[in-house]
Amino acid sequence: MPSLLPTRRRITAAAVALTLIVPTSLVLSATPTAAPPPATAPRATTPPPPPAPVRNVALVRPKTELWPDRIEASGNIMPWHETAISTEVGGLRLVSVLVSEGETVKKGQVLARLNAATVETDLDVTNAQLAEAEAVLAQAAATLERANRLAPSGGVSRQELTLYETQKHTAEARLNAARAQVKRQQLKLEFATLSAPDDGVISSSSASEGSIVQAGSELFRLIRQGRLEWRAEIKGELLMKLAAGQEVLIKSPLGPEVKGRIRRVSPTVDVKTRNGLAYVDLPAGTDLKAGLNVSGSIGLGKRKALVIPASAVLSQGGTTRVFKLDADNKLEAIEVKTGRVRDDWVEILSGLDDHTPVVARDLKPLKEGELVKAAALAPEVVQQ
Repeated sequence: MPSLLPTRRRITAAAVALTLIVPTSLVLSATPTAAPPPATAPRATTPPPPPAPVRNVALVRPKTELWPDRIEASGNIMPWHETAISTEVGGLRLVSVLVSEGETVKKGQVLARLNAATVETDLDVTNAQLAEAEAVLAQAAATLERANRLAPSGGVSRQELTLYETQKHTAEARLNAARAQVKRQQLKLEFATLSAPDDGVISSSSASEGSIVQAGSELFRLIRQGRLEWRAEIKGELLMKLAAGQEVLIKSPLGPEVKGRIRRVSPTVDVKTRNGLAYVDLPAGTDLKAGLNVSGSIGLGKRKALVIPASAVLSQGGTTRVFKLDADNKLEAIEVKTGRVRDDWVEILSGLDDHTPVVARDLKPLKEGELVKAAALAPEVVQQ
Protein backbone atom coordinates (compact mmCIF):
# COMPACT_ATOMS: atom_id res chain seq x y z
CA MET A 1 0.00 0.00 0.00
CA PRO A 2 2.70 2.56 0.77
CA SER A 3 4.19 2.11 -2.64
CA LEU A 4 0.99 3.10 -4.33
CA LEU A 5 0.68 6.62 -2.79
CA PRO A 6 3.72 8.18 -4.42
CA THR A 7 2.64 6.86 -7.76
CA ARG A 8 -0.81 8.53 -7.50
CA ARG A 9 0.74 11.83 -6.53
CA ARG A 10 3.00 11.76 -9.58
CA ILE A 11 0.05 11.07 -11.87
CA THR A 12 -1.96 13.99 -10.38
CA ALA A 13 0.95 16.42 -10.70
CA ALA A 14 1.47 15.43 -14.32
CA ALA A 15 -2.19 16.00 -15.04
CA VAL A 16 -2.00 19.41 -13.49
CA ALA A 17 1.07 20.26 -15.53
CA LEU A 18 -0.63 19.19 -18.72
CA THR A 19 -3.60 21.44 -17.85
CA LEU A 20 -1.36 24.46 -17.31
CA ILE A 21 0.32 24.19 -20.71
CA VAL A 22 -2.84 24.02 -22.82
CA PRO A 23 -2.34 26.35 -25.88
CA THR A 24 -3.95 29.80 -25.70
CA SER A 25 -5.63 29.29 -29.07
CA LEU A 26 -7.54 26.36 -27.64
CA VAL A 27 -8.65 28.43 -24.70
CA LEU A 28 -9.83 31.30 -26.93
CA SER A 29 -11.66 28.94 -29.23
CA ALA A 30 -13.46 27.49 -26.34
CA THR A 31 -14.64 30.94 -25.12
CA PRO A 32 -18.10 31.82 -26.52
CA THR A 33 -18.05 34.99 -28.77
CA ALA A 34 -20.64 37.77 -28.40
CA ALA A 35 -23.08 38.23 -31.30
CA PRO A 36 -22.68 41.49 -33.30
CA PRO A 37 -25.34 44.16 -32.58
CA PRO A 38 -28.21 44.13 -35.01
CA ALA A 39 -28.13 46.84 -37.74
CA THR A 40 -30.38 49.87 -36.96
CA ALA A 41 -32.34 51.89 -39.55
CA PRO A 42 -31.16 55.58 -40.11
CA ARG A 43 -33.07 58.14 -37.98
CA ALA A 44 -34.95 60.94 -39.83
CA THR A 45 -33.55 64.57 -39.13
CA THR A 46 -36.06 67.45 -38.41
CA PRO A 47 -35.26 71.15 -39.21
CA PRO A 48 -34.69 73.44 -36.21
CA PRO A 49 -37.63 75.66 -35.31
CA PRO A 50 -37.46 79.24 -36.67
CA PRO A 51 -36.23 81.93 -34.26
CA ALA A 52 -38.92 83.85 -32.51
CA PRO A 53 -39.31 87.58 -33.33
CA VAL A 54 -37.40 89.75 -30.88
CA ARG A 55 -39.58 92.90 -31.04
CA ASN A 56 -42.90 94.30 -32.23
CA VAL A 57 -42.99 97.19 -34.73
CA ALA A 58 -45.80 99.51 -35.77
CA LEU A 59 -46.28 100.22 -39.46
CA VAL A 60 -47.50 103.26 -41.34
CA ARG A 61 -48.47 103.65 -44.98
CA PRO A 62 -47.30 106.74 -46.93
CA LYS A 63 -50.05 109.10 -48.04
CA THR A 64 -50.43 111.81 -50.66
CA GLU A 65 -51.38 115.35 -49.69
CA LEU A 66 -51.46 118.80 -51.28
CA TRP A 67 -48.62 120.74 -49.71
CA PRO A 68 -47.64 124.38 -50.27
CA ASP A 69 -44.70 124.48 -52.66
CA ARG A 70 -42.01 126.82 -51.43
CA ILE A 71 -38.52 127.91 -52.43
CA GLU A 72 -36.00 128.12 -49.59
CA ALA A 73 -33.52 130.98 -49.85
CA SER A 74 -31.21 133.19 -47.83
CA GLY A 75 -30.07 136.77 -48.19
CA ASN A 76 -29.36 140.08 -46.48
CA ILE A 77 -31.73 142.58 -44.93
CA MET A 78 -31.01 145.90 -46.65
CA PRO A 79 -32.52 149.42 -46.72
CA TRP A 80 -35.17 149.88 -49.37
CA HIS A 81 -33.42 153.12 -50.30
CA GLU A 82 -30.50 154.71 -48.45
CA THR A 83 -29.56 158.37 -48.99
CA ALA A 84 -26.17 159.89 -48.23
CA ILE A 85 -26.45 163.39 -46.73
CA SER A 86 -23.32 165.36 -47.54
CA THR A 87 -22.16 168.97 -47.34
CA GLU A 88 -22.29 171.03 -50.51
CA VAL A 89 -20.05 173.82 -49.23
CA GLY A 90 -16.51 173.47 -47.97
CA GLY A 91 -14.29 175.26 -45.48
CA LEU A 92 -17.03 175.84 -42.90
CA ARG A 93 -17.01 174.74 -39.27
CA LEU A 94 -19.64 172.32 -38.00
CA VAL A 95 -21.16 174.17 -35.06
CA SER A 96 -24.06 171.88 -34.06
CA VAL A 97 -25.17 168.27 -34.62
CA LEU A 98 -28.83 167.77 -33.73
CA VAL A 99 -29.40 164.06 -34.39
CA SER A 100 -27.50 160.85 -33.85
CA GLU A 101 -27.40 157.37 -35.34
CA GLY A 102 -30.62 155.38 -34.98
CA GLU A 103 -32.96 158.36 -34.58
CA THR A 104 -36.14 158.69 -36.58
CA VAL A 105 -36.46 162.01 -38.42
CA LYS A 106 -39.08 163.84 -40.48
CA LYS A 107 -38.69 165.42 -43.89
CA GLY A 108 -37.15 168.90 -43.57
CA GLN A 109 -35.94 168.34 -40.00
CA VAL A 110 -32.62 170.08 -39.30
CA LEU A 111 -29.82 167.56 -38.76
CA ALA A 112 -26.77 169.86 -38.39
CA ARG A 113 -25.66 173.44 -38.88
CA LEU A 114 -22.45 174.96 -40.23
CA ASN A 115 -21.00 178.33 -39.27
CA ALA A 116 -22.47 180.60 -41.96
CA ALA A 117 -20.96 183.94 -40.85
CA THR A 118 -18.59 184.16 -43.81
CA VAL A 119 -21.35 183.15 -46.20
CA GLU A 120 -23.63 185.89 -44.85
CA THR A 121 -20.83 188.45 -45.34
CA ASP A 122 -20.30 187.33 -48.92
CA LEU A 123 -24.04 187.60 -49.48
CA ASP A 124 -24.00 191.21 -48.30
CA VAL A 125 -21.20 191.98 -50.75
CA THR A 126 -23.01 190.42 -53.68
CA ASN A 127 -26.21 192.26 -52.78
CA ALA A 128 -24.30 195.54 -52.92
CA GLN A 129 -22.81 194.59 -56.27
CA LEU A 130 -26.31 193.78 -57.49
CA ALA A 131 -27.58 197.20 -56.46
CA GLU A 132 -24.65 198.85 -58.25
CA ALA A 133 -25.31 196.84 -61.40
CA GLU A 134 -28.97 197.84 -61.33
CA ALA A 135 -27.98 201.53 -61.08
CA VAL A 136 -25.52 201.26 -63.94
CA LEU A 137 -28.14 199.59 -66.09
CA ALA A 138 -30.69 202.29 -65.28
CA GLN A 139 -28.22 205.04 -66.29
CA ALA A 140 -27.27 203.24 -69.52
CA ALA A 141 -30.95 202.77 -70.40
CA ALA A 142 -31.72 206.47 -69.82
CA THR A 143 -28.75 207.55 -71.94
CA LEU A 144 -29.81 205.26 -74.79
CA GLU A 145 -33.39 206.54 -74.62
CA ARG A 146 -32.24 210.19 -74.85
CA ALA A 147 -29.93 209.37 -77.76
CA ASN A 148 -32.81 207.70 -79.62
CA ARG A 149 -34.84 210.93 -79.31
CA LEU A 150 -31.99 213.07 -80.67
CA ALA A 151 -30.91 210.75 -83.44
CA PRO A 152 -33.66 211.74 -85.95
CA SER A 153 -32.69 215.43 -85.75
CA GLY A 154 -28.98 214.65 -86.11
CA GLY A 155 -28.14 215.54 -82.51
CA VAL A 156 -26.52 212.13 -82.03
CA SER A 157 -24.50 210.31 -84.60
CA ARG A 158 -25.04 206.75 -85.54
CA GLN A 159 -21.73 205.78 -84.00
CA GLU A 160 -22.67 207.36 -80.67
CA LEU A 161 -26.03 205.61 -80.74
CA THR A 162 -24.32 202.25 -81.22
CA LEU A 163 -22.03 202.99 -78.28
CA TYR A 164 -24.98 203.76 -75.99
CA GLU A 165 -26.68 200.54 -77.04
CA THR A 166 -23.51 198.56 -76.23
CA GLN A 167 -23.25 200.21 -72.81
CA LYS A 168 -26.80 199.22 -72.01
CA HIS A 169 -26.22 195.58 -73.05
CA THR A 170 -23.05 195.48 -70.97
CA ALA A 171 -24.90 196.84 -67.95
CA GLU A 172 -27.60 194.19 -68.38
CA ALA A 173 -24.97 191.44 -68.48
CA ARG A 174 -23.30 192.76 -65.33
CA LEU A 175 -26.67 192.91 -63.61
CA ASN A 176 -27.37 189.26 -64.51
CA ALA A 177 -23.93 188.27 -63.20
CA ALA A 178 -24.58 190.11 -59.93
CA ARG A 179 -27.94 188.38 -59.57
CA ALA A 180 -26.24 184.99 -60.11
CA GLN A 181 -23.70 185.78 -57.42
CA VAL A 182 -26.45 186.68 -55.00
CA LYS A 183 -28.29 183.44 -55.77
CA ARG A 184 -25.09 181.48 -55.30
CA GLN A 185 -24.46 182.99 -51.90
CA GLN A 186 -28.08 182.38 -50.92
CA LEU A 187 -27.68 178.70 -51.82
CA LYS A 188 -24.47 178.47 -49.80
CA LEU A 189 -26.34 179.96 -46.88
CA GLU A 190 -29.07 177.34 -47.28
CA PHE A 191 -26.49 174.58 -47.59
CA ALA A 192 -25.01 175.64 -44.25
CA THR A 193 -28.06 173.96 -42.70
CA LEU A 194 -28.35 170.22 -43.34
CA SER A 195 -31.94 168.92 -43.40
CA ALA A 196 -33.52 165.50 -43.88
CA PRO A 197 -34.63 165.00 -47.51
CA ASP A 198 -37.35 162.52 -46.45
CA ASP A 199 -38.86 160.75 -43.46
CA GLY A 200 -36.66 157.93 -42.25
CA VAL A 201 -34.07 156.61 -39.84
CA ILE A 202 -30.50 157.83 -39.49
CA SER A 203 -28.47 154.68 -40.19
CA SER A 204 -25.03 156.24 -39.72
CA SER A 205 -23.47 159.53 -38.65
CA SER A 206 -19.91 160.82 -38.97
CA ALA A 207 -20.66 164.43 -37.99
CA SER A 208 -18.48 165.86 -35.25
CA GLU A 209 -19.01 169.32 -33.81
CA GLY A 210 -16.09 171.71 -34.28
CA SER A 211 -14.68 169.99 -37.36
CA ILE A 212 -14.04 171.82 -40.63
CA VAL A 213 -15.95 170.04 -43.36
CA GLN A 214 -15.04 169.80 -47.01
CA ALA A 215 -17.44 170.03 -49.91
CA GLY A 216 -18.90 166.58 -50.59
CA SER A 217 -18.13 165.17 -47.13
CA GLU A 218 -20.74 162.60 -46.06
CA LEU A 219 -22.12 163.36 -42.61
CA PHE A 220 -25.24 161.14 -42.38
CA ARG A 221 -26.97 158.20 -44.04
CA LEU A 222 -30.74 158.02 -44.06
CA ILE A 223 -32.93 154.93 -44.58
CA ARG A 224 -35.76 156.59 -46.44
CA GLN A 225 -39.16 156.08 -44.81
CA GLY A 226 -37.51 153.52 -42.53
CA ARG A 227 -38.32 150.81 -45.07
CA LEU A 228 -36.30 147.61 -45.21
CA GLU A 229 -36.25 144.83 -47.78
CA TRP A 230 -34.96 141.27 -47.94
CA ARG A 231 -32.74 140.59 -50.92
CA ALA A 232 -33.16 136.84 -51.32
CA GLU A 233 -30.60 135.00 -53.44
CA ILE A 234 -32.40 132.54 -55.73
CA LYS A 235 -30.95 130.00 -58.14
CA GLY A 236 -31.32 131.13 -61.71
CA GLU A 237 -33.57 128.26 -62.79
CA LEU A 238 -35.96 128.99 -59.91
CA LEU A 239 -35.93 132.76 -60.39
CA MET A 240 -38.22 132.37 -63.40
CA LYS A 241 -40.96 130.96 -61.13
CA LEU A 242 -41.14 134.18 -59.11
CA ALA A 243 -43.29 137.24 -59.68
CA ALA A 244 -44.22 140.43 -57.87
CA GLY A 245 -46.83 139.96 -55.18
CA GLN A 246 -45.91 136.43 -54.05
CA GLU A 247 -45.99 135.89 -50.29
CA VAL A 248 -42.73 135.35 -48.41
CA LEU A 249 -41.98 134.12 -44.89
CA ILE A 250 -38.72 135.34 -43.36
CA LYS A 251 -37.27 133.60 -40.30
CA SER A 252 -36.45 136.14 -37.63
CA PRO A 253 -33.65 135.54 -35.09
CA LEU A 254 -36.13 136.69 -32.43
CA GLY A 255 -38.51 133.82 -33.16
CA PRO A 256 -41.74 134.83 -34.95
CA GLU A 257 -41.68 134.70 -38.75
CA VAL A 258 -42.02 137.97 -40.66
CA LYS A 259 -44.37 138.10 -43.64
CA GLY A 260 -43.42 140.03 -46.75
CA ARG A 261 -44.18 140.22 -50.45
CA ILE A 262 -41.97 140.29 -53.52
CA ARG A 263 -41.72 143.82 -54.90
CA ARG A 264 -39.64 142.97 -57.93
CA VAL A 265 -37.33 140.30 -59.34
CA SER A 266 -33.91 141.09 -60.76
CA PRO A 267 -33.86 140.87 -64.56
CA THR A 268 -30.42 139.22 -64.66
CA VAL A 269 -28.55 136.32 -63.04
CA ASP A 270 -25.01 136.71 -61.74
CA VAL A 271 -22.66 134.79 -64.03
CA LYS A 272 -20.37 133.82 -61.14
CA THR A 273 -22.85 132.70 -58.50
CA ARG A 274 -25.64 131.71 -60.95
CA ASN A 275 -28.06 133.41 -58.54
CA GLY A 276 -30.51 136.24 -58.98
CA LEU A 277 -32.22 138.49 -56.44
CA ALA A 278 -35.80 138.75 -55.31
CA TYR A 279 -36.52 142.07 -53.59
CA VAL A 280 -39.00 141.50 -50.77
CA ASP A 281 -40.75 144.40 -49.02
CA LEU A 282 -40.88 144.04 -45.24
CA PRO A 283 -43.65 145.47 -43.04
CA ALA A 284 -43.03 148.66 -41.07
CA GLY A 285 -41.95 148.21 -37.48
CA THR A 286 -40.17 144.91 -37.97
CA ASP A 287 -37.39 144.06 -35.50
CA LEU A 288 -35.07 142.97 -38.31
CA LYS A 289 -31.99 145.13 -38.78
CA ALA A 290 -30.20 146.14 -41.95
CA GLY A 291 -27.17 143.93 -42.57
CA LEU A 292 -28.61 140.74 -41.06
CA ASN A 293 -28.34 137.57 -43.12
CA VAL A 294 -31.53 135.56 -42.72
CA SER A 295 -33.30 132.68 -44.43
CA GLY A 296 -36.86 132.37 -45.59
CA SER A 297 -39.22 130.73 -48.04
CA ILE A 298 -41.27 131.94 -50.99
CA GLY A 299 -44.70 130.44 -51.70
CA LEU A 300 -45.38 129.01 -55.17
CA GLY A 301 -48.86 127.53 -54.65
CA LYS A 302 -49.59 123.86 -53.86
CA ARG A 303 -48.56 120.51 -55.35
CA LYS A 304 -48.94 116.83 -54.45
CA ALA A 305 -46.51 115.33 -51.95
CA LEU A 306 -45.93 111.71 -50.81
CA VAL A 307 -45.43 112.07 -47.05
CA ILE A 308 -44.65 109.93 -44.01
CA PRO A 309 -44.15 110.84 -40.35
CA ALA A 310 -40.74 112.24 -39.51
CA SER A 311 -40.38 109.46 -36.92
CA ALA A 312 -40.37 106.89 -39.77
CA VAL A 313 -37.21 108.38 -41.32
CA LEU A 314 -33.71 107.56 -40.09
CA SER A 315 -30.80 109.82 -41.09
CA GLN A 316 -27.36 108.40 -40.39
CA GLY A 317 -23.97 108.74 -42.03
CA GLY A 318 -25.21 111.06 -44.72
CA THR A 319 -27.98 108.69 -45.87
CA THR A 320 -31.71 108.74 -45.23
CA ARG A 321 -33.49 105.40 -44.87
CA VAL A 322 -36.81 103.83 -43.98
CA PHE A 323 -37.52 100.21 -42.94
CA LYS A 324 -40.06 97.94 -44.56
CA LEU A 325 -40.81 94.21 -44.05
CA ASP A 326 -40.04 91.52 -46.61
CA ALA A 327 -42.09 88.35 -47.18
CA ASP A 328 -40.46 86.65 -44.16
CA ASN A 329 -41.18 89.58 -41.81
CA LYS A 330 -37.55 90.62 -41.81
CA LEU A 331 -36.50 94.23 -41.83
CA GLU A 332 -35.27 95.68 -45.12
CA ALA A 333 -33.73 99.15 -45.29
CA ILE A 334 -34.62 101.41 -48.21
CA GLU A 335 -32.66 104.55 -49.02
CA VAL A 336 -34.96 107.47 -49.83
CA LYS A 337 -34.63 111.08 -50.90
CA THR A 338 -36.53 113.59 -48.81
CA GLY A 339 -37.90 117.01 -49.66
CA ARG A 340 -40.09 119.45 -47.79
CA VAL A 341 -40.74 119.20 -44.05
CA ARG A 342 -44.03 120.33 -42.56
CA ASP A 343 -44.91 119.98 -38.89
CA ASP A 344 -43.99 116.33 -38.06
CA TRP A 345 -44.19 115.05 -41.66
CA VAL A 346 -41.53 114.61 -44.33
CA GLU A 347 -41.95 114.56 -48.10
CA ILE A 348 -40.48 111.54 -49.91
CA LEU A 349 -39.18 112.43 -53.37
CA SER A 350 -37.89 108.99 -54.41
CA GLY A 351 -37.29 105.45 -53.16
CA LEU A 352 -40.80 104.72 -51.84
CA ASP A 353 -44.36 104.41 -53.13
CA ASP A 354 -47.72 104.84 -51.43
CA HIS A 355 -48.39 101.06 -51.32
CA THR A 356 -45.44 100.09 -49.11
CA PRO A 357 -45.94 100.30 -45.32
CA VAL A 358 -42.85 101.26 -43.35
CA VAL A 359 -41.90 101.09 -39.68
CA ALA A 360 -43.49 104.09 -38.02
CA ARG A 361 -41.18 104.87 -35.11
CA ASP A 362 -38.23 103.85 -32.90
CA LEU A 363 -35.85 103.11 -35.77
CA LYS A 364 -32.46 103.51 -34.08
CA PRO A 365 -32.29 100.07 -32.43
CA LEU A 366 -33.47 98.24 -35.58
CA LYS A 367 -31.08 96.25 -37.79
CA GLU A 368 -31.52 95.17 -41.37
CA GLY A 369 -32.45 91.47 -41.59
CA GLU A 370 -33.87 91.39 -38.07
CA LEU A 371 -37.00 89.28 -37.65
CA VAL A 372 -39.85 91.33 -36.19
CA LYS A 373 -43.53 91.04 -35.53
CA ALA A 374 -45.61 93.59 -37.42
CA ALA A 375 -48.41 95.30 -35.56
CA ALA A 376 -51.41 96.88 -37.25
CA LEU A 377 -50.97 100.11 -39.15
CA ALA A 378 -50.75 103.04 -36.79
CA PRO A 379 -54.30 104.41 -36.70
CA GLU A 380 -53.31 108.05 -36.42
CA VAL A 381 -51.41 107.97 -39.71
CA VAL A 382 -53.33 105.44 -41.82
CA GLN A 383 -54.15 106.82 -45.24
CA GLN A 384 -57.84 107.73 -45.51
